[in-house]
Amino acid sequence: MESAHYFSASPAGPFTRKPLTVELAGETRRLQTSSGIFSPDGIDKGTAVLLAEVPAPAPTGNLLDIGCGWGPIALTMALRAPHAQVYAVDVNERCITLTNENAAALGLANVVASTPEAVDPGLRFDTIWSNPPIRIGKDELHSLLKLWLPRLAPGGSAWLVVQKNLGSDSLQRWLAGELDDSFSVTRESTSKSFRILKIRKASR
Repeated sequence: MESAHYFSASPAGPFTRKPLTVELAGETRRLQTSSGIFSPDGIDKGTAVLLAEVPAPAPTGNLLDIGCGWGPIALTMALRAPHAQVYAVDVNERCITLTNENAAALGLANVVASTPEAVDPGLRFDTIWSNPPIRIGKDELHSLLKLWLPRLAPGGSAWLVVQKNLGSDSLQRWLAGELDDSFSVTRESTSKSFRILKIRKASR
């Protein structure tokens, strides 16, 4: 199954880098990609909607990209918030390598990509952006979100892009019921069959 192998830590087939030219943060960027990862040929529709719709990330502090792929979200965060520290997480070793290499190619010293386990559990995040991996299954997705969303800093916000026909409305309801009263969950916009969900942690 094509969608399954990029969720594995070590995808099958050779890790062969190939050039990728995309627009991030308003400029053309020349980066690298490979097979065995999510959306290897460019920015997928959901991520494009997220990057177009959400407000600028917190200018300082810790920012997080959940499921980084080759890095479009993390790199955009770092370009738009050069004084913040951007953490990018993925289970796929190729994604971690490519995101770190692409950050280096753009001169972004404020990006570090790693497995989720390598992130200090004491860190709190001022902004989280994610095109979450819906296709890993509901239980795994819920576990992923329960791991990261409670780690929003007071006053921080998470922005998720989810396709309507892949359960955005049911996910919104689940989040509202799962998170405690210090969080609010709202649907911020709908664009091209995708919804943008915002999860905000109260300031106090």
